Amino acid sequence: MGENEMAVFGVSAAEEEIYRHFLRNPSTAADDLHLLLHTEAGQARARIDRLRELGLLRVEDDGRRIAPVDPETALSRLVDLRLHALHQELQRVTQSRHVIDGLRAEQGARTPPPQGIEQLEGLAQIRNRIDDLAFFARDEILSVEPYTRLSPENIARSRPLDLRCLRRGVRIRNVVSSVALQDPPTAAYLRELTEHGASIRVTADTTERLLVYDRRAALVPLDPGDTSRGALLAHRSGLVSNIIALFEKIWDQAEELSLADGKDGGADGQARQGLSPMERRVLVAMCTVGKDEAGARELGVSVRTYRRHVAELMQTLGAASRAQAALLARERGWI
Repeated sequence: MGENEMAVFGVSAAEEEIYRHFLRNPSTAADDLHLLLHTEAGQARARIDRLRELGLLRVEDDGRRIAPVDPETALSRLVDLRLHALHQELQRVTQSRHVIDGLRAEQGARTPPPQGIEQLEGLAQIRNRIDDLAFFARDEILSVEPYTRLSPENIARSRPLDLRCLRRGVRIRNVVSSVALQDPPTAAYLRELTEHGASIRVTADTTERLLVYDRRAALVPLDPGDTSRGALLAHRSGLVSNIIALFEKIWDQAEELSLADGKDGGADGQARQGLSPMERRVLVAMCTVGKDEAGARELGVSVRTYRRHVAELMQTLGAASRAQAALLARERGWI
């Protein structure tokens, strides 16, 4: 018996073999069919009856001979029947909220979580949910993670998911603690992510921890100081919008990784001479671009961040004005 090509229509291999027999031998008697198929007469008759119910076979006028229905006509009818069955199944699945309610009732006296908010308990459950959310992310991942370093195990665990997201075109915006740049493996990993397209900024004064996936789901710890106590996962709610607004505030006040990275004396172990490439770009923009908005746009940073770096450069140069800063920078050969 060959491959059961008609299984998708609910036709068994044995029934398909009978239908194919009648296609090859139209208008034949069915009395001895069980001998040809090496089966019992009762089984052959039952299968023929079912094929008639499915519209694949029909009895001819003499009542003794059986003919196959044209395959195109028969399969069109089977497609309609199958689609109808699938539609009914889909309706049953989408209307299964009562199953969730019934299962939740089994939890006894526990109070159900607010609509759209789920409580996660334990690091294992939190990590598994983070892995799922990252795996299925389609557009954007926002995060604030004030860790001081990442262990080799954390980096090995995060790298495949992060790089997979970036390869699929998911935008990653991440704010981390500036202290993390003092740990060479952590700093190297952050630079690796930026090389693959991630946008990373650093800050010295945040204790917030948050993750947002596709602006639909947001994860925050119950206790920012002890993530092992659990977390709340919000879905499509006003809470998600508020968490996104908090992220944007932290993001706007943070500093680009490339700028902060140049202040650590050279994470590669070499002392910095003069300005970092980003500081040089800020200085050139300060001297050549009229408005701060234009300078910030040219460097791809916020106006607030641009102005802060201009002020820091002026302080480094000991200049009282931007014009004096440009003059001193030229005297030192920085531009």
